[in-house]
Amino acid sequence: MKIAIADIKFDEQGLVPAIVQDANTLQVLTLAYMNAESLNRTVATNETWFWSRSRSSLWHKGETSGNKQRVIDVAIDCDHDAIRILVIPEGPACHTGAQSCFHNELQDAPVSDKRKEEVDLGDVVSDLYRLVQSRKRERPAGSYSTYLFDQGLDKILKKVGEESAETIIAAKNEDPGALARETADLLYHLVVLLVERGLSLEQVTDELVARRKQSVNST
Repeated sequence: MKIAIADIKFDEQGLVPAIVQDANTLQVLTLAYMNAESLNRTVATNETWFWSRSRSSLWHKGETSGNKQRVIDVAIDCDHDAIRILVIPEGPACHTGAQSCFHNELQDAPVSDKRKEEVDLGDVVSDLYRLVQSRKRERPAGSYSTYLFDQGLDKILKKVGEESAETIIAAKNEDPGALARETADLLYHLVVLLVERGLSLEQVTDELVARRKQSVNST
């Protein structure tokens, strides 16, 4: 369903909460607030704009730090009173330098027997695969995945090559955060390639399992 900005239920201050997630990993990067103008600018520029409640002014993410966020998708919740934005970040989301603003742990929070619930890479990649599949099927306007699928296989292969090179360069440096970001970019583009070629994650998993068995049997 298409929701117009005029149909969003802004609060009495004219604001609506916006949850920003990394489009590649689905990690929640920050929770900010938007008014109609900042949302319009976000849509128009494909970069995130927010409303700063402390400064009572518009805030273009990364304008001074350079850590901009390229918008991939904007979705409105069922009650029309919250926004979820998928972005490709060009640097840390938090002013502290952390990748996500949600990096502090609650003191005395209950802990399960398994240690704190950890994000499983396989689950994240599976979620990403399903998201990319939906982008290929639905082709929403403004989506980076839509752009890649519209451009075709050669463009996707070119991006895989570029991200591979950038991952190698990042690995030569001493910044683990940069290597993590480039690896995430490479994984995303590999998933796009798999979807484009109709190869499932299960097929890749089967190949890895077969190789593991060969390795065990050869020792």
